[in-house]
Formats: sequence, C-alpha cells, structure tokens
Amino acid sequence: MSRIRELTIVSGPKGPRCEVQHKASALVFSAGGYTGNFFHEFNDGFIPLYITINSLFNGEDDIVLVISKSRDWWINKYSDLLQSFSKHPIINLDNDTTTHCFSSAKLGLITHGFMTIHPKLNPKSLTLSHFRAFLEKSYTKKLNHRRISVERSLIRPQLVLVSRPSGAGRVLLNTDEVKKEAENVGFDVILFEPSATTTLSSTFEMINMSHVLVGVHGAALTHSLFLRPGSVFIQVVPLGVGWLAEVCFGNPARDLGFKYMEYRISSQESSLVEKYRKEEMIIKDPVAYRGQNWSNDIMEVYLKEQNIRLDLLRFRKYLKKAYKKSRRIMEKEGMQN
Repeated sequence: MSRIRELTIVSGPKGPRCEVQHKASALVFSAGGYTGNFFHEFNDGFIPLYITINSLFNGEDDIVLVISKSRDWWINKYSDLLQSFSKHPIINLDNDTTTHCFSSAKLGLITHGFMTIHPKLNPKSLTLSHFRAFLEKSYTKKLNHRRISVERSLIRPQLVLVSRPSGAGRVLLNTDEVKKEAENVGFDVILFEPSATTTLSSTFEMINMSHVLVGVHGAALTHSLFLRPGSVFIQVVPLGVGWLAEVCFGNPARDLGFKYMEYRISSQESSLVEKYRKEEMIIKDPVAYRGQNWSNDIMEVYLKEQNIRLDLLRFRKYLKKAYKKSRRIMEKEGMQN
C-alpha cells in the first residue's frame, strides 16, 4: 500500500477552470502496488478493472481511464488490453498538470477475490470465462487467419513448458530432462521463460495455439489465462504452497474449463531436503508447520529457498495423461475444421 498514491476528494462551490472538458466518465485507480508481478497485474489490476467497468458503467458509456502510477513500460506492455477497455488516451495522474473536467467519476476498483469473477456479484452475471474471451478478442484481432493455418499444420500436440529464471526460487533444476521426456512422450515442446520485454500478443498467440501448459507454481502461470478452454494445464506444486497453488491457479483453471492436473512434489523432489532433515515439520508436514501464519520467513523458505527436481518416472505418468487428452483435442479440432 505504500506504493499507492493517496487521493483527496474535496467539494466546494467552485473548482479550478476546466482546461479539458470530457463527455465521457472517468474511472480513477492506481496501477502501483504489485505492478511488475505478472500475477498481481491481473489479479489486482485487470480482472478488477474488468469487473468494475462491467458493474458500474452501462455498455454504451464511454470511459476515460485516469491512472496513478501508469508507467510508460506498463502502458506499452498492455496497450492492446488498455485500448480494449477505453478508446481514449490514458490520463496519467503523476505527470499530467492539465485540469480535466468530467460529468461523473468512479474511484477505485472492485475485486471478488483471488483470480475470480463471481456471477452473483455483478449485474451482468459475468464469470472468469467472459474475461478470458475479452482477452482473446483483445489479442487476436489480426491473428485468426494465421492461427487456423498453423493449427492445421501441427502433427504433434504442442506443450509449453514454463521456465523460471535462475535465483528466483522454485526453479525446475532438470528442465532439459523434463523437456526431453515430454518430447519422448510425443509432444512438440516450447520452452517459455517470460521476461519484461516479452510481447503479450505473440505470447497469447503461442499459448492459445498450444494444447498443454506445464510449470512450477509462480506468477508466470498467470499465462494459463491464454489457454483455450479444454486445454490441459499441469501445475507443479512445491512443498508448503498447496493452498496458494489452489486459490491462484487451481480454482481458476476449473472455472475456465481446463483439463487441470496438479502434480504435488514429494519431499525428495524438493531442494529443501538438502538443508533440513526429513523428520522436521518444515519438510514432514508443511501445513502444520505453517499453521495460519503465512509470514515473510515462511514465504522465504517455501517460495525463495526451494527449487524442484522432478522425478521423471513419476512425472511421465502425468505427461502421458496429458498427451492422450491433447490428442483428443486435436482430433476434435480436426473434425471441426
């Protein structure tokens, strides 16, 4: 919250002279806080923005986004999405010194919780599936032709293996072996390590045309929103983060109609066994060890200190299931085409 600029609302008989008079309504919010973390940019930003616009504005209403902490890189990265929310240029509260006047304004965003949209809490009965369709419309305006031609040329199912950067925690230590195992099962594998310079239109296209997404729990799995309904999503869950994996990605995956599989690692697959004894609660029973306390110290252990080395024999069973499901997807799409 320290990164959220506080605004003061005042009333009086007369305000400053209007330099720009807008016919549209204003929606005022902050892009600060957790901006820079891909999960929070959607969980705390774009999903609440979608809920708010569809809850507080009529469909014919024109909206101007008035944003605090709307940095240039953020606007550039999400330009396609922002233009789908509003056709007007963004007003940046941090550097715009012009006096803008509106007939009405809404301040702040509405959230329904972790990566969710509750149909009973909004007047249009929208769900997360509607938001996913909104993303597809925003990112595939010019790609539909190409998508069909590429899909028809695919012979093997396409699997996207999400990789985390070294030093970030929850790194897949045997990525190359997992990739090879997936290829042996029958997949064409794309190794995907998103960065600050990754363009979302090309990322959406890649994931939207894929059949399976696999990755260790982390912000990058927010890209699962780009999967088509019916696709396979395998989340690798490290020790101690089961509840977090469920609320962040497990529940949304089911809401979006994915064929969701959760691979909970054993203690032998965690690097924590090199630092702590198997008998210690931190390894033996992470839920009891954590209790109700998700403190910074506990987060540091399970989210930062821990890396993963998958048991290939065990994980191969999940890959085989995913392959069978993805082949059925391809056969169904072939019949439709």
